[in-house]
Parts: sequence; structure tokens; C-alpha cells
Amino acid sequence: MNYMSKKTKIILLADDDVEDQEILEDAILQQEPVTEVRTVMNGQQVIEFLHNCSDIDLPSLIILDYKMPILNAAEVLDRIHQIARYQTIPKVVWSSSKQPEHVKNCIDKGAVSYFVKPNKIIDLQLMVKQMLAISEK
Repeated sequence: MNYMSKKTKIILLADDDVEDQEILEDAILQQEPVTEVRTVMNGQQVIEFLHNCSDIDLPSLIILDYKMPILNAAEVLDRIHQIARYQTIPKVVWSSSKQPEHVKNCIDKGAVSYFVKPNKIIDLQLMVKQMLAISEK
């Protein structure tokens, strides 16, 4: 018998809005209950979280809110883009801003996808499904 269980998927969620954090975390856990969602409030905490992670505990997905204190998503992406051990982690941005220059800037700096925060639960569930599919790659 093989009792080795698959490593718990860790998702790092950075958003300075606690309500948005909770909404997204709930939606993720509804679809993948064994996932561990770690939350931070700003871009600097993303860098610190990753820096303090052992290789085995690195997240399988990083979700960044665009507008955060200290460092926004584009600035975080810029800082971690150069670091080899973070390059294989898929990064997505979710934001209330759909400004084309924000989207382009994030994609140029290594984000796999850019999602606009949805207003409807059904749209949120669809978005989470896409995010989780990205984390499987």
C-alpha cells in the first residue's frame, strides 16, 4: 500500500482587501477543499513569503491583486521574475482595473493571465476554475 499523499496545493493570495481575500478563498476551497490558501496584504509580503519558503512549500499558484500597498502586482512580478526558483510558479493577476496598460504590463512581466474581479458568483466560480487549471500546469 502506498500511503504517500499528494502534497497539499498551496496558493498564495495577495490582496489588501480582506473581503476580496475571503470571497476568493471560499471560491477556491469550494472547488478544491484540500488546497491551502495563504494570504498576504501587500506586495512586500509576497516577496517575504516566497523568500521564507522552502522549495517544497513554494506555492503552486500566486494570485496578485493589481492595486496593493507598497508594491503593486506589476512591481512584484518585476522583482520575482528574475529569480530562478520562482520562474516555474504560475502567477495571475486579479484586479478591479481593466486598464489595457495594467494588463499588458503584468503579462509582459510574467503573469500567465489577468482576471478582472467579477461581480457575479457564477463568474467568480468560472474565474477560479481557470485559475486552478493554470495551477495544474
